[in-house]
Amino acid sequence: MTKTATRRPEPKPYIMGIHAYVPGKSSGRDGRALVKLSANENPLGSSPAALEALANPRGAEAGAAPYPDPDSKDLRMALAELHSLDPARIACGTGSDELLNLAAQAFAGAGDEVMFSRHSFAVYDIAARRCGAVPVEVNDTNFTADVDALLAAVTESTRVVFLANPNNPTGTWLPPSEVERLHALLPEDVLLVIDEAYGEYLAPEFQRVGFGLAAQYENVLVTRTFSKIYGLAAERIGWATGAPHVIDAINRIRGPFNVTTGGQKAALTAVGDQDFVRASRDHNSAERTKFAAAIAALGNHGLTCVPSEANFLLVRFEGDVTAEAALDALAGAGYAVRHLPTQGLPDALRITIGKSEDMEQVIATLRTLCGEAS
Repeated sequence: MTKTATRRPEPKPYIMGIHAYVPGKSSGRDGRALVKLSANENPLGSSPAALEALANPRGAEAGAAPYPDPDSKDLRMALAELHSLDPARIACGTGSDELLNLAAQAFAGAGDEVMFSRHSFAVYDIAARRCGAVPVEVNDTNFTADVDALLAAVTESTRVVFLANPNNPTGTWLPPSEVERLHALLPEDVLLVIDEAYGEYLAPEFQRVGFGLAAQYENVLVTRTFSKIYGLAAERIGWATGAPHVIDAINRIRGPFNVTTGGQKAALTAVGDQDFVRASRDHNSAERTKFAAAIAALGNHGLTCVPSEANFLLVRFEGDVTAEAALDALAGAGYAVRHLPTQGLPDALRITIGKSEDMEQVIATLRTLCGEAS
């Protein structure tokens, strides 16, 4: 009997509403490799000690490759010691992206709402749709999350609120008092997820507000990653801390062996090399300050940058020089940066803070494009 193909499995409509995440480019239109200033990676690379840990055999015996520790116990213990946390209240994930998705999946579903600010991380919309929830985008103010607007948008259907602090792709941040105010005025049954992927770039005195809330309250989850300041993006390692029932829910649905043995070893070693973290933060602060001043000097050509606490600057082009023209000019000079029209920022480029010589070349290219002498 000949079977006529008239029917097929169809994905859920909410899955088809997802716009797949688009990574930062690393090559030009002609395929030429470019210096990658499009993915907010650490220009100093990774801790040498962490790289050495990666190079070692990944099993108990040479050539062995057993399953990794499913609980990332040693890594959780090290993170707890570094940040004065309870290791039982830490979960590790395949990058913080996995944990963001799991938070939405565990606490929201069909008919529920997942809220986030406009001009924030693209994964939040994906995480909401992936579990059948309704993504709710709330207007920001000056490219910064607006606490009052977020609170005004809360409904009986709100289950999760994502807050990136510092925010990607704008680099803005909310001071501790505003984060605490947002949490204090949210309903107790709404989970506040504070995404601190760039948290280590803040001054140390501003880094603990999320941890404090997560330790004290039942409705806060803080996520961090080893992909940014630690320079271990290729290993896909993230972690989160929150109340026991929140961590329990995430552990129930995460992959059972989600962080590789090599990744755990590298992250564990990286945690022990805080000198590298401090050097990376100092480099970023110095180069970001110089780059922001150089952009400000081109203000008469319509270039401005949004004040940033992360390892990138959002540069806006509101004069004769367009973001598209700057994108092409920088590619011609050998640099990949991030154009953001799909995130409502067609006039902007997100430019990662790179090595000193690369930032000098980027600004020289923009000066030339603006008709300024280098």
